[in-house]
Amino acid sequence: MSQALLAGLARTSRPQSALRRFLALDAVVTGANGIAYALASGPLGEFLGIDAGLLRALGLLLAVYAAGVARLASRPQPPALGVKLVIDINAVWAVLSLVALVAWLEPTTAGLVWTPLQAATVGGFALAQWASLRAVARGA
Repeated sequence: MSQALLAGLARTSRPQSALRRFLALDAVVTGANGIAYALASGPLGEFLGIDAGLLRALGLLLAVYAAGVARLASRPQPPALGVKLVIDINAVWAVLSLVALVAWLEPTTAGLVWTPLQAATVGGFALAQWASLRAVARGA
């Protein structure tokens, strides 16, 4: 990801600010998703074709994860190890979402659309966070 594209997406040319913004956006999106999954697992599960119990558990997991990402985002200089962990978890989530879609989920049409979109979003967060972390390390 080019420095200019990264700066444009983050609306800042400061890599540390870009990293914190991408972490914060991840926390907000993931947290909202997790809360929705946890609180509306029945209707959402039916709509997406995913077991409500699984969706509720994933929602609670995502809400806790989002809180951790938000904590990292709130730090003036998020520690590289923590950011790398977020990047790795996001990458694994994106891949496992697609594997689950093919291997064991039996989603509705909405689920067939939602799952890859969600995986692409999470993968996009991982890519933006990785590029920002690299820029921070370079001192750009």
